[in-house]
Amino acid sequence: MNKEKNVTTNTVMACVDGSQSSPAVCDYAAWASLRLNAPLTFLHVLDHSRYPVESNLSGNIGLGSREHLLAELAELDEKRGKLMREQGRHMLEAAVEHARTAGVAAATGRQRHGDLVETLAELEGEIRLLVIGREGEEGDSVGGHVGSHLESVVRTLHKPTLVTAGGFRQPNSVMLAFDNGPSTRKGIDMIAASPLFSGLPIHLLMVGADNRDAWESVNAAKQILENSGHQVQACIRAGNVEEVLLGYQEEHDIDMIVMGAYGHSRVRQFFVGSTTTKILTQTRRPLLLLR
Repeated sequence: MNKEKNVTTNTVMACVDGSQSSPAVCDYAAWASLRLNAPLTFLHVLDHSRYPVESNLSGNIGLGSREHLLAELAELDEKRGKLMREQGRHMLEAAVEHARTAGVAAATGRQRHGDLVETLAELEGEIRLLVIGREGEEGDSVGGHVGSHLESVVRTLHKPTLVTAGGFRQPNSVMLAFDNGPSTRKGIDMIAASPLFSGLPIHLLMVGADNRDAWESVNAAKQILENSGHQVQACIRAGNVEEVLLGYQEEHDIDMIVMGAYGHSRVRQFFVGSTTTKILTQTRRPLLLLR
């Protein structure tokens, strides 16, 4: 499926594969596309390491009287690659049809060979928002496992990345994990300006000491959001970061968490330490990660 000419610089791009995450990825991508009034592209990448296009087996089994084995193995690889491409095309067609049924008129599919991270890096200039599942195909069997490519994707791209977890639920509330760092201050401006969050109530949560300096930064952020029309509930709580964030999310039945990725604060040490890894593995709601 080659629809590359339809991709723009304003695209919601959603990664689909054979994992159990794909249905939620499709639904959240369609939701984001409609909210942003942006075209939607579903991307399927055939990884060379799993689905080799060509095989050189001569070094493994030798030439000569066993040439027929080489030919048979090469033929099997070719058939396998063809089947994987065909399976990918079917997944893309189903995703596009699903999005169109949900009301997305500008939905297309795109298939690439190569490494997922490298492919997304090449396409980054076209991406407005990336939607990707928490679990890859390998992670389905162990449940809650973080896909092997996810960390590299989030580290590589400089675009907002929506990581789905669990099934789709219409986002009706959002929590911003606010630490007054550059990423979350950028997040305040993005939430205030983006139609993605238009009309949604915002929970502004800082984890740390409850003091005057902390409240000054929280109230400044709250004012920006209220000026953009949001109903805002601000809170500062002390304690372990992931326990506070997940506990607050559950307490208020929050539909989506927005947080910065990377940095030096405890909240933004995404994947580096155990804090945000636990959030990602334990949450049943999607995370929107900001760079």
